[in-house]
Amino acid sequence: MKIQNPIIRGFYPDPSICKANGIYYIACSSFQYFPAVPLFESTDLIYWKQIGHCLTRKSQVQLHEVPNSGGIFAPTLRYYEGFFYLVVNNNTDSKNFYVFTDNIYGEWSEPIFVEQKGIDPSLFFDEGNVYFTSNGEDEKGNPCILQCKIDIKTGKKLTKTVPIWSGSGGRYLESPHIYHKGDWYYLMAAEGGTEYGHMITYARSKNVFGPYEGYQKNPVLTNRNLGGNQSCIQGIGHGDLIEGPDGNDYIVCLGFRQSSMWQPYHHLGREVFLKQIEWQADGWFSAKGSSTVCEWEEVAFDGNLQKEDQYDLTFDSSISTNPRWTYLRDYKKENYRFWEKELSLCGTEVTLNDRDSPTFIGVRQSEFFTHLSVEINGEAMEAGVTFYMDEDHHYDLFLSRENKEKWVILRIHIGDAEQIIMRFALEQEENAILEVISDKEKYQFYVRYKKKLHYLGKARTKYLSSEVAGGFTGVFMGLYAVDFHNKWSNFSNLRWIQRQQ
Repeated sequence: MKIQNPIIRGFYPDPSICKANGIYYIACSSFQYFPAVPLFESTDLIYWKQIGHCLTRKSQVQLHEVPNSGGIFAPTLRYYEGFFYLVVNNNTDSKNFYVFTDNIYGEWSEPIFVEQKGIDPSLFFDEGNVYFTSNGEDEKGNPCILQCKIDIKTGKKLTKTVPIWSGSGGRYLESPHIYHKGDWYYLMAAEGGTEYGHMITYARSKNVFGPYEGYQKNPVLTNRNLGGNQSCIQGIGHGDLIEGPDGNDYIVCLGFRQSSMWQPYHHLGREVFLKQIEWQADGWFSAKGSSTVCEWEEVAFDGNLQKEDQYDLTFDSSISTNPRWTYLRDYKKENYRFWEKELSLCGTEVTLNDRDSPTFIGVRQSEFFTHLSVEINGEAMEAGVTFYMDEDHHYDLFLSRENKEKWVILRIHIGDAEQIIMRFALEQEENAILEVISDKEKYQFYVRYKKKLHYLGKARTKYLSSEVAGGFTGVFMGLYAVDFHNKWSNFSNLRWIQRQQ
């Protein structure tokens, strides 16, 4: 059957995959957002459901005032002898640690730290031994993949850290994963940087510590030379291997969809793609069909078709437990109240422009074509919806109380420029019904007032893209409140439709 890539849509980068008891699990990076490390499950590699997060307690992860695209980098998820292990790097303090659980639907342990430098840490279990791998530098300062053996109960190193591979020559060697198949150990990595030059490379050895010989046709998977009418999918890299339901092996990797054929901008973030590989008689493998990932990909097994509405959002009865809701940094729980079909937010002095924890709760934008509607009332001086890339790049549509006047305001913040685009006056007794419609190139903003839809303005999607804003994240649709006196506002009748077109 054919499936549509990406298999997980929106800002879910750096996928790592494992299988346990017939079920596949994927964990992804989360950077400055909390809870950290979103977790998905699937029975077929095609349809994925988010089941929670791995780091759900502040004792597990420090995100206080971390910079945009700081925080939690590149997890590796593994299953071994009844336990799940999740190893990550907190890039803000440059520490590598792992957590574990015997119940992936429950709580994970407190962190166990490993004294090895580098980012993109990985665990490899082999014949009773556990190896810790990361990227870093050798004694001469050259980029390389580093490895040591550890005690999985304590995180203590059992061997010296040594360089095992220097890559194929691309910049930013990272994302190491090791696999054992037959007589060979395979080391897969990413090179080229997680932008348009991104690629997956690999090497092999008969000893886990090397020396590793690189694949002569590296990169094994990349879209770096494609563009225009060849592919709007770019940035393919950072992969992890898994055996599929049909017995074939597949790579899950990140990539991104640029907004149009000739516009090199992407604002949805880096997403999860699927690609089959083929093993050759000499023990090397290649990507099936070509070295690219196409938007439509043939697989040799049947799977559940993705539900068209799986990324839609409403205030249903599970609003307080829906794992897609995410906060910024170390949020204050007492500022959020969940009702059956309504949400209340308490504003603070922290704004969306601050590198801090505003009263903000958001969901990743997963499609270009969306239609959002939400009703707002309350006493906060500012309460509304934001399409948020980071503290310097966001579009805000909000209900404002100024003295005894009530307004709906459209404001854009791009880098050092901030401007109010439109002010629309409301009567004091009126609630604000805010609507936003987006496509690949623009967001359009409206207020529904006295049963009529009033157009307020538009803003281009490209100014929320990684190419403009920088960083490694993607756009969130956030609900937020600001108030210097900690007043509350209520959000109801939320409906956010996201469609693939």
